[in-house]
Amino acid sequence: MVTTDKPQPRSTLRDVARLAGVSVATASKALNGRDQVHPDTRARVLVAAERISFTPNALARGLLAGQTGTVGLITGDLDGRFSLPILMGAEDAFGKGKMSVFLCDARGDAIREKYHLDALLSRRVDGLIVVGSRTDPRPSLGRNLPVPVVYVYAPSTDENDLSLVPDNVQGGADSAEFLVSRGRRHIAHITGETGYAASQDRVRGIERAMSSHGLPLVGGAQFGSWTEQWGRNAAAQLIEQHPEVDGILCGNDQIARGVLETVREAGWTVPGRVAVMGYDNWEVFTTGSRPQLTSVDMNLEALGALAARRLFDAINGDSRSGVELLPCRIVPRETT
Repeated sequence: MVTTDKPQPRSTLRDVARLAGVSVATASKALNGRDQVHPDTRARVLVAAERISFTPNALARGLLAGQTGTVGLITGDLDGRFSLPILMGAEDAFGKGKMSVFLCDARGDAIREKYHLDALLSRRVDGLIVVGSRTDPRPSLGRNLPVPVVYVYAPSTDENDLSLVPDNVQGGADSAEFLVSRGRRHIAHITGETGYAASQDRVRGIERAMSSHGLPLVGGAQFGSWTEQWGRNAAAQLIEQHPEVDGILCGNDQIARGVLETVREAGWTVPGRVAVMGYDNWEVFTTGSRPQLTSVDMNLEALGALAARRLFDAINGDSRSGVELLPCRIVPRETT
């Protein structure tokens, strides 16, 4: 007669509790490292778990700890240049921690954002990351939410919230220092719309760095739009009125592409006669330019990964508040 061994049933948390002589709740706290358990009780539970080869699955462990292992990411601009790398960085970090992510696009609409918020909370997510499409402050989701929230790129207007943003003031200062360190002394700045916080922050940093070297900003900051056409028009006016200019800092890479076209058409060599720098390090513009464009990178994927880590901390009880600035970095290429 042939006999086969039947598979043994999987041990449960209830089995551990029964063997250790404690409640299921106490067994759960002991296995999850909670402080409320006496050391002797914890040791007894661990011995019991080992004796019956108990291994809690991740979902069960999360539910017993009051967590679902899920987080929500709400963005106002899923197709935007800045949202996607932030979301990629956050998702990569969550993946390492084996968290599931619900991604929602509010499309810049407050009503749609509220709908997504309610839907995510109904799914009992453990926390939320809210990603803005620009660095201007945005309204807080409120202080009465049942889960922690981290705001990224667009800071919350509530100083009690935690907001993570790129340090555009320092990024602007670093760009000016970069050109000065390469012998440029007549530096101009062509940027985007004056109403953007990013525009004002970068100008403030540039002017601070120039002032530290006793150098004026040629022609003052030139505000316009975030387009190549504005870059072309502003550069044409700049080289006509200030032929001494030997460095041009641009508010983004699109503006810089327009500037490059105009200075080349004027017969100026880059970087011989004039150095040009962009901002954002958008590869389609930086590596597609001729010559390739030096640019300031806001480290957006790192910003997203940091947001994930901060949310992990908050979920585990280590909450923070205020605005946290992440440094930018310069990516040198041929235009400087």
